Amino acid sequence: MITPEDLIALVRNYNPKTNAGKIAEAFAYGEEMHDGQFRHSGEPYFTHPVAVAALLTEQRLDDATIITALLHDTIEDTKASYEEVAHRFGDEVAELVDGVTKLTNLQLSSRETKQAENFRKLFMAMSKDLRVILVKLADRLHNMRTIKAMRPEKQAQKARETMDIYAPLAGRMGMQWMREELEDLAFKVLNAEGRQSIIRRFVTLQRETGDVIHRITGDMRIELEKAGIEAEVFGRAKKPYSIWRKMQAKDQGFSRLSDIYGFRVITQSEEDSYRALGAIHQRWRAVPGRFKDYISQPKSNGYRSIHTTVSGRDGKRVEVQIRTRQMHDVAETGVAAHWSYRDGVRTQNPFAVDPAKWIASLTEQFDAEEDHDEFLEAVKLEMYSDQVFCFTPKGDVTKLPKGATPIDFAYAIHTRIGHACVGAKIDGIRVPLWTRIRNGQSVEVITAEGQMPQVSWLEIATTGKARTAIRRALREADRARFVKLGRELARSAFEHVDRKATDKTLETAARALRINSVNELLASLGAAEITAHDVVQSVYPELTSQEGDVISPRRAVIGLEAGQSFERAPCCQPLPGERIIGITYRGRGVVVHAADCDKLSEFDSQPERWVDVHWDSGTHAAAYGITLDLTIGNDAGVLGRICTLIGEKKANISDLEFVDRKPDFYRLRVNVELRDVEQLHSLMLTLEAESDVAEVARFRERPETRSVSE
Repeated sequence: MITPEDLIALVRNYNPKTNAGKIAEAFAYGEEMHDGQFRHSGEPYFTHPVAVAALLTEQRLDDATIITALLHDTIEDTKASYEEVAHRFGDEVAELVDGVTKLTNLQLSSRETKQAENFRKLFMAMSKDLRVILVKLADRLHNMRTIKAMRPEKQAQKARETMDIYAPLAGRMGMQWMREELEDLAFKVLNAEGRQSIIRRFVTLQRETGDVIHRITGDMRIELEKAGIEAEVFGRAKKPYSIWRKMQAKDQGFSRLSDIYGFRVITQSEEDSYRALGAIHQRWRAVPGRFKDYISQPKSNGYRSIHTTVSGRDGKRVEVQIRTRQMHDVAETGVAAHWSYRDGVRTQNPFAVDPAKWIASLTEQFDAEEDHDEFLEAVKLEMYSDQVFCFTPKGDVTKLPKGATPIDFAYAIHTRIGHACVGAKIDGIRVPLWTRIRNGQSVEVITAEGQMPQVSWLEIATTGKARTAIRRALREADRARFVKLGRELARSAFEHVDRKATDKTLETAARALRINSVNELLASLGAAEITAHDVVQSVYPELTSQEGDVISPRRAVIGLEAGQSFERAPCCQPLPGERIIGITYRGRGVVVHAADCDKLSEFDSQPERWVDVHWDSGTHAAAYGITLDLTIGNDAGVLGRICTLIGEKKANISDLEFVDRKPDFYRLRVNVELRDVEQLHSLMLTLEAESDVAEVARFRERPETRSVSE
């Protein structure tokens, strides 16, 4: 195990002014707290926090972060308390240790709905102090390096969590080296055979071609020296997982994969970076479409570099990254560069992103998401996306995820522009809104007054910001419509029991149903989240209970065997008074169809499943739902009148869905609860007589068309 002196020496390499006494004290305290605890490998447990601290010294982090690494498991796994850590090492360290403890307890790989809430907590912890996640990532890296000591099922779970969450997060923070190593360690667990296959092919390739990396780096150094450019050149083979991912994405075998080698050119200045690019392109042929300039268009996490792919020796493609030393430091450590020390002072790297601003931009769009699934979708879109750079008509650069559309571009400019978008031009040519934007294109948004977001935009938009804004606008528009519809439904339902839907009555109903306000109650009613029957029953339960000599729905059908249950077929929704046929189902009892239901033909070859049943001839409760297909005029007050007519016929509306909206007509489906077929006929006659009703029909599902071969 690394000794306290070794660890302090590692810190002194970049921070001679380190508080060695505090680090030594934290080392001794952590060792004492973890005394008697062991890892799965049998090593003393404290070897793990020490290794995490050593990893963080590679990123030249401050004393508080190093001490946090030494103590990061003390509050969770030992008798140490927050108060004691704060007393010994200060509030800053205690807050960081507490933050890491909370992250450790989050089940980020859970498949339950709490996963979204845990991600929300993760981003909240990051927003307080990003060093918390730096310690957690180093903790995960060391755990993955020593994962062999765990049980196989635990290895698989940790590897999947690493691949899905921690590796992309490290990449999003600009720590590419850590992302690559985490991915490769997880790949080794999840697909050991695939990884070994890649390594074997590498060995074979090196035998056939020799040391390609040494030859190409030598050639590059010669070209740069000729051009008078002072630079360092490094080459490497890409990690097995990176190659595997390329093979899967491009559906190519290893032998056809071109860019399996990567080279870095580290220059003294930005000007030299562009000169180096010129020298390399003069010597080797550039591959079209494989050039990205992240120096003039940096990534949001501070990453700057020139990327190009050239055809090297024997036509082999190689990827080259060119950047300055300061840019390279940020490329290696990402946002961690903000805390880096050199010679005892905080490094003033001009390319390091302020973590407060970075995390604010990352979490801004998530704060507005109310739905768990939508929040999780936004997180993953943000974490897993690559970027493209495009221009406004004025020449300003806008960064968007790969695959973004003009809708995303419009919302990136301003939410108001997004809402009003009716079209777009790319490089001066009118294009559909679903067009994918490519690097370097100029995008112009065409807007119009009165335009509002469309539901179809959710399928077009790819950014979390755009989707969040669209959903919010749609919810607000729907809410106003649902409140209006809910008021009509409530009025009709209360009139059905000879009562008025006054504000006081609705307030009482909202309280009884534990809904915050009358408007929320009406919106829920209009959106069919609750039924009008529920609302009336919450205030007048005695008026909605089934009284008199009525038949219980359980006893409504005659012809069933003792203990046999039935249910109405959703395809035809039979009502009392109609001829019916029963079809037996294993585990479901008997499903009752109307005698003229088209789906009965599917059972012609199975007569043993047919049951002769009929409705009891007594009085039935109004508890049988059927669906009406209505086409009505798009005029003020029409929908309200329709709801009133239905209520006057003593029918209860349980749900309503708009199927199609045209400028002059609406087509909708209305679920109503009826007593029997006579009440249905009476209701349909009344609706047909209404001048604003163009069509009314009983909605029934049709069987799927089958081919002759079936």
